[in-house]
Parts: sequence; structure tokens; C-alpha cells
Amino acid sequence: MRSTALSATIAFCLVLTGCVTSRGLHTTGTMTDPDKLASERSLADTRLSPAAWPAQDWWVGYNDPQLTALIEEALKNNPSLDQAQARARQAQAVAESVNAGRMPQVEANASITGAYLSKKNPIYPEYVLGTFAWSKSIGTGFSWDLDLWGGKRAAWEGALGRSRAAEIDVHAARIELSVNVARAYVRLGYAFAEKDVAEQELARATSTLDVTRKLVAGGLDTPQQEHLADSQVAGAEQQKVAADRAIDAARSSLSVLLGAGPDRGLAIERPHMADLGPAVLPDKLPVDLIGRRADLVAARWEIEAANKDIKAAKTEFLPNISLSAIAGFIAVGGSTNVLQLPARNYAFGPALSLPLFDGGRRRAELTVADAEYDAMVARYNGLLIAALNDVSDQVSALNSVRQQIVLEQRSVDDAQKSWDDAMKAYRGGLKGPLTPLTSRQQLLTAQQRLAALQSEQADISVRLIESLGGGFDGSADVAQIESAGDKQAAAAKDSPR
Repeated sequence: MRSTALSATIAFCLVLTGCVTSRGLHTTGTMTDPDKLASERSLADTRLSPAAWPAQDWWVGYNDPQLTALIEEALKNNPSLDQAQARARQAQAVAESVNAGRMPQVEANASITGAYLSKKNPIYPEYVLGTFAWSKSIGTGFSWDLDLWGGKRAAWEGALGRSRAAEIDVHAARIELSVNVARAYVRLGYAFAEKDVAEQELARATSTLDVTRKLVAGGLDTPQQEHLADSQVAGAEQQKVAADRAIDAARSSLSVLLGAGPDRGLAIERPHMADLGPAVLPDKLPVDLIGRRADLVAARWEIEAANKDIKAAKTEFLPNISLSAIAGFIAVGGSTNVLQLPARNYAFGPALSLPLFDGGRRRAELTVADAEYDAMVARYNGLLIAALNDVSDQVSALNSVRQQIVLEQRSVDDAQKSWDDAMKAYRGGLKGPLTPLTSRQQLLTAQQRLAALQSEQADISVRLIESLGGGFDGSADVAQIESAGDKQAAAAKDSPR
């Protein structure tokens, strides 16, 4: 009779668990297939090579030892890397803590407590223990959640996924730092080029002023033209001062990236970066890009972690069993020896938890996990689309600026010839001062544009390297994630419905 009642009670509880169900809750996010992102037409004129992925030390390709030394110094000293590494260690510690919760827990304790006892205490009358007594205990405890449905394991795997994403974020931080150093170095080179242009303009303005003064002294020109020529010299000197300030600003930026004081920047010499030539892209770009960009690989790990969180949330809807036990000694009385057999006590047994009614808490937690997964998928899709378009845009920009440099160089050469001819005519009295002034302005403008284009070309080449992953190779991570996904899909297919 008692057995029948117990069975009926258990059956009734199992029926009631249907009140707490995950029915109807699911994710909606779908990861974008990189093969479906069309890029053939945009990259049709770009040369492809399987060896075109950037090397981990890609900066060596610019053949500038100073740049190599600066980047290596920054990678050792920059505080932002220390922050990323600290976050990675923190994520690893969280994963270890979650894993510890899956293991059997054993603890030991000992205590001694003195208490004044009530004279009306029916349990320990005054004539037994007096009015003051010591309570002593020594014991151990054991507990273990059996994790029948793998929820705690899934939570641990989710924490591991986030830990792996944090580790990859360290790689991303290193890439970002090296790129920022290179781009600041490019800006320093541009500032030096601007100074060259300003010095050349100052030399031309000074030459014009000298000629004008001689013409004025000979009565062939007016003092007004001399004042105009002198103002042109002042303008050229102002441009030179501005260029010096730009050099200081670029050096200061590099000092910050190097994790050093401002004096460190003063030792940085003029850059001499080599031209890397026309853009060359790797073949199988859309597919392989997901394993070469640290942000995409980290996003994949975040999706995997969110997927594990969903599994962990679903197991909360199921019954679970845990084991616990305690054993030790308890004794009351100052002269009583706690370590004696009559003072022993122990308890053990399993515990069954059955989710019945929780006001919708578990469904809300599963909904949060589903939404987090969908958000991670949407973020990954956005990163993938932006990454491929970024590569295409950088290639287009690099090709364009290289063509512009060729044309602008021709403009500089023609403007230089025009200036030389105008000065010859001016010195010979065949032309007025307006002709060399106009030619000089054209030459100045052309030289400034050329310097800006050459700097832009170097900057775009660095950004293209960053777009291609900056030398990071996370293909092993992607393969691991995809393998785990295949195993999970196979398990879901084989499991009974």
C-alpha cells in the first residue's frame, strides 16, 4: 500500500512538471554563408595569390627597421594589451569556477562555542551542565549534483567558449596596436613630406624675393611687388612651422602607443617605408576570411558559448538528483571529549528536484538565452558583411590612389618646368611677377597633393593588411567550432523525438 502511494506521488509530480515547459521557445538567427556574399565582380581586376595572406610580422615587408623596432616595442609595453590579457585571464578563471561547480564538493569544519544556558532549559538542566557550557563539533560534508542532463557541462563549455573569445581578443588587440603604430608612422612620414614641400616653397619664395628686390633697385619693378614677394616668404615660413608641429604631434602619438613618455618620440627619425606595390588578394577570400579575422573568430566562439547557454537553460526544466552526506562529532560540555564514538553523527541521502511552478522564471531565462544567441548571430553576420566589403573598399581605394599618384607626379613635373621657365623669363625682364607667382602656386599645390596621395597610399596598404586579418590565423578555431556543431547536429538527429 505504501509503495503504491509513493509511486502515485512520483507520477503526479512528473505530470505536474509539464506546467514548467520550454515548448514554443527557440532561436531565429541564422549565420550568413560567406559563399553567398557576391564579390567576384568587385574584385575581378585584382590579382589573386594563395600566399597573399599577411604574415604575422607583416610590418617587416615595408623594409623600414625603425618601424619594425617601434611595433615590437609597442607590443611589449602598451597598457591596452595588458588590459586585454587581464580580461582573458578573468574569463579563464570564470570557466574554471563554473567547471568546479560540476565536481563533487567536500569540505571540513570544526567549531567551538561557549554559551550561557538558561536555567529553565528543559534539554540541558542546570544540574547537568551548569549555567555555562562549551559546544564542540568536528565534521565533513559531501555534495554532488549529478547533472543528469548535462546542463552544468553545457554551462562550463559556454564559459570555455567565452574564455577562448577573450584569448582571441588579445590577438585582435595586438593587431590593432600594430596597425595603429604603422598608421601613426605613416602620418609622421607625411608630416616630414609636408616639411619638404614647405622648405622648397620657402626656397622658391626667397628666390623670388631676391629677384624682385634687384628689379626694384634697378627701377624695373615697384615696391608693392617687393612687399608681395616678402609676404609670400612669410607664408612659406608659416607652413614650415606648421609642418614641424605636425611632426611633433605624430611623434607624440607614437610615444603614447609605445607606452612611453614624450621624450621617446623625439628619438624617432624620418620614416622610410617601401611601397608594397599593387594590391594582391588571397584566393577563396570570402570563405577563408572567417578564419583570418580575429573579430570573426571571436564572434564564432561567442555564438558557440550562447548555444551552450541555451542547452544549460533547457536542462533547468527537467528533474534532477543531487547527493549529499555529512559526518562528524558533536559534544556539549567543557570536559567532554568530542572525539569519542558516542559523539559521532552522520546523515546521507539523495535529493530529487522537480520544477513545478516558477511563475515563468525558467521560460524567461531561456528566452534571454535564445535572444542572446540571435544577437550574437546578427553581430557575426554584420561583422562578416563589413569585413568583406572593407577588403573590397580598401582594394578599390589603393588602386585608385596609385593611379592618382602617377597623374599627380606628371602634374608636379609640368608645374616644375613651368616655374623654371617663368623664373627665367622674370629674371630676363620678359615677364612680370605675376607669371612666376602663378607657376609657383601651381607647383606648391601639386607637391602638396602628391605628398598627401603618397601618404594615403601607405595608410591604405596598412588598412588592407588589417582588413585581411593582420596575420592572424584562426582556421583551427573555426574547424573546432564547426566540428562541435556537426556533432551536436548529429546527436540531435539521432535522439528520440
